[in-house]
Amino acid sequence: MERTCAWLGYDRDDLDEIDRLSEAYRSFLSECKTERLCVRRGVELARSAGYIALDEALASGGIKPGDRVYAVNHGKALMLANIGSAPLERGFSILGAHIDSPRLDLKQNPLFQAGDLAYLDTHYYGGVKPYHWVATPLALVGVVAKRDGTLVDINVGDRAGDPVFTISDLLIHLASEQMSKPAKEAVEAENLDVIVGGRPADDTAGETDGSSGSDAAAATGEEAVSRRLLDILRETYDIEEEDLLSAEIEVVPAGPAREMGLDRSMILGYGQDDRVCAYTSLAAQLAVESVERTSICLLTDKEEIGSVGASGMTSRFFENTVAEIMTAAGETGPLAVRRALERSRMLSSDVSAGFDAAYASRFEKRNAAFLGRGLCFNKYTGARGKFGCNDADAEYMALLRDIMDEAGVRFQTCELGRVDAGGGGTIAYILAEYGMDVIDAGVPVLSMHALWEVASKADIYEAYKGYQAFLRRG
Repeated sequence: MERTCAWLGYDRDDLDEIDRLSEAYRSFLSECKTERLCVRRGVELARSAGYIALDEALASGGIKPGDRVYAVNHGKALMLANIGSAPLERGFSILGAHIDSPRLDLKQNPLFQAGDLAYLDTHYYGGVKPYHWVATPLALVGVVAKRDGTLVDINVGDRAGDPVFTISDLLIHLASEQMSKPAKEAVEAENLDVIVGGRPADDTAGETDGSSGSDAAAATGEEAVSRRLLDILRETYDIEEEDLLSAEIEVVPAGPAREMGLDRSMILGYGQDDRVCAYTSLAAQLAVESVERTSICLLTDKEEIGSVGASGMTSRFFENTVAEIMTAAGETGPLAVRRALERSRMLSSDVSAGFDAAYASRFEKRNAAFLGRGLCFNKYTGARGKFGCNDADAEYMALLRDIMDEAGVRFQTCELGRVDAGGGGTIAYILAEYGMDVIDAGVPVLSMHALWEVASKADIYEAYKGYQAFLRRG
């Protein structure tokens, strides 16, 4: 049952739509490197498509079929609902993706100076290989919350003309011991310190006694370079070092997503796990205007660290928002909410491991996802005997086959590597706790969790089509 390459079946209209979708996605990927930026862009796109904030809808007197509403959770998760003609108690068609990606986070007390250079101390977020993060251009993106509640946006390293940052690597001439270590030990996570400056504050440079700049810095204190960085923060952003205690600043690869290959058939970019599925889910939700069953797009945070916390999938945001919508629509009571959730169907829109010929032994080819063969369904993920996974039932898989075939969507089925080669999970099992049908469905990706991941434009297109087909019939 080998699936053929999706590119072979496209006509001119398909190719034009692939170009349009891919360019819009590439812009989203380049400009939305944090959860907060993803939510902001999602709200902009939703409002331009006629969605209004749930609070606005509640203030106007209620919710009725045809209404389109959204709700934001802590600025880092987003839910959109397109109210269908059927009673809400019949359930929803849900697309759920996550918008967080592996990265480095600044510690709360990050700034220090060593060897006449200023550094920012970090703690890695999600599954990373520390050696990926050295000797590469990096950007600082996030927010600083001041004591008066003001949020200050920080974004340095991604725009043309910006300075960039890096984490140093040990030169090969001195690395014989390092090169003999296992890969996971070659670069220690505690040493992922970002170099952010090397010039001392002006009051220490060029003293009248003729001492050199470095001598003057030493004579007036060891933190002169750090003090210059603090001066820059104060002058540019009106923030003090104490304000970094209440900051969320992420260290991410610098630079935009790019087309990849001489044929421009792929996208290379940071954060495609899982923003490739988040964007196509959002775009599908906005594209499908009239539905029978209410459709929901859920973009959530914290998946890479277990979906915990107030903005993660294990919070009550989703359930509470559903209850608010159903009450505003006149379907009240906890039993109605429970029935609606149990009768819902969901695609957990998350990426899967694309088959990599360079590491073929880690895959089982008959059940691997190949770039360019379309939307991939993972009936189960997990590890070690499906531990920790959601395993979709046969009836749901049959329904999805029918939906995709009817809509002409090219799809494939897959596992996340060979049995016992590793494993992973998604938000699928969390939604399945309500009793609804859930399956993982997304885009195959090469170099997942690396700084630069690869996805095929064909798979992005088929995911977009498949998500629309699901919302129309799901």
